[in-house]
Amino acid sequence: MTDTTGMVAASHPLAVEAAVAVLRDGGSAADAAVAAAAMLCVVDPRSTGVGGDLFALYWEPGAAKPVGLAAAGVAPKGMTVQALRDRGFTDMPLDGPWTVTVPGATWGWTELLNRYGRVGSERVLRPAIELARNGFSVSPIVAEEWHLGVDKLRRNPDAAAVFLPGGEAPRPGDTFTNPGLADALEAFVTEGHAPFYTGDIAAGFADAVERLGGPLRRSDLSNWVGPEWTAPITARFRGVDIYEMPPPGQGVVVLEAARIYSELPLSSQSEADHHLIESLKAAFADAADHVADPRFHPDPTEFLLDEDRLTKVRAAIGPEASYSNGPGVPSDTVYVCVVDRTGAACSLIQSLYESFGSGVMAPGSGVLLQNRGNSFTLREGHPNRPEPGKRPYHTIIPAMLGDGTGFRGCLGIVGGFMQPQGQLQILRNVLDRGMTAQEAIDAPRLRVMRGRTVGLEAGFDAASAAELAERGHEIVDLPRFECGGAQMILRTDTGLQGGSDRRKDGHVGVC
Repeated sequence: MTDTTGMVAASHPLAVEAAVAVLRDGGSAADAAVAAAAMLCVVDPRSTGVGGDLFALYWEPGAAKPVGLAAAGVAPKGMTVQALRDRGFTDMPLDGPWTVTVPGATWGWTELLNRYGRVGSERVLRPAIELARNGFSVSPIVAEEWHLGVDKLRRNPDAAAVFLPGGEAPRPGDTFTNPGLADALEAFVTEGHAPFYTGDIAAGFADAVERLGGPLRRSDLSNWVGPEWTAPITARFRGVDIYEMPPPGQGVVVLEAARIYSELPLSSQSEADHHLIESLKAAFADAADHVADPRFHPDPTEFLLDEDRLTKVRAAIGPEASYSNGPGVPSDTVYVCVVDRTGAACSLIQSLYESFGSGVMAPGSGVLLQNRGNSFTLREGHPNRPEPGKRPYHTIIPAMLGDGTGFRGCLGIVGGFMQPQGQLQILRNVLDRGMTAQEAIDAPRLRVMRGRTVGLEAGFDAASAAELAERGHEIVDLPRFECGGAQMILRTDTGLQGGSDRRKDGHVGVC
């Protein structure tokens, strides 16, 4: 669809409705994006919450490029390699108290609204507060995915009491309420982000983790210096500049894979698909070795995107499938993109990381804490080992597109390590295959997995699949849940063009 005014794309209709209403009331792209993010904390609690992190890119009207906001919290003082080893961990735990890092989302909301907002936090958050307190009807795909986190929730009685009403996950159409979350959102309206770092809410977070034997303390929350505004990293693909957040995010995977792929032969769909797979494998391997918090280790972006180096990487790609150590399994995240009536645009992503995050919840708060610490590694000598005050490798990556005329689009896809893979496939669909935003998102996807395994979604080109198998790729079916969920807005010659993933519950809204 196209429009020349404002547009929102998100994964849930209530989030889109809230954001569009804010735009109609004179709100900015930042106001609308935060309204949608807050609503998603209510209606999709397994994927996001105020106990998680946030990244955003913002493009002001007439600006040459966007700016980035990294609202990613840090490891607690007690989260060290030795402390983890002393407790018997040989790898980072998947969830629980030793995966909780300082949450950044609410402070990120403050930064966005203070810098770009126009209507105030009361107008932005009121719809989410009312639904959390009064209840909403659980949508079909959210209900389906809610069931995937049941076992984790049952390990924490406080979390189960809120998120498993009657002992079970809600079914489609069930009414769900979360008054504790409504109170937390009310606190943001009246006091900003402060209660989440120095007030009673922060104390509840820290005490809940400490009771379970984890390292987070009140001082970890109160001493955090907060989000940072940063310049995005960029690379050109098919004449379009792709903008991503810098490390510790994995946006460099998109840029490196796009640069590798852009110079490889694409004589057939199967050859293009093979080279896409191999480009992604090379970029993921580099990120796994080098991406870490640049405040602790040198930023690897310039090294990874050096053209002489990429020429050598390209030359090492052969006609047969290579072995990959494999990017990880799906995680759970929400992504929102907004363009307002002035032409300002916001690309925002927010997450608890895995389903229902760490599974740790302060009693009565209705707020689950993220398990982002799982993204650290205990590998000897690795730059991404946990250290006090350090941010882990981050999978959540909002993207923007631009060229010499300015803003060209927003793009994001949820699903952990599927995010770079989905972004590049959608960009290829638009820039190489001439698809609209919706067509590009709807097209069947592939997913690079461990070894030589590649998942192919139902409807993927059968001839290409057969030729990929002949090249040594081990083909498996790719379930809908492992395909990720994308949202996209493009600026075209005829106006704005939006797309929202059929694999989620959302849609595109205009005003």
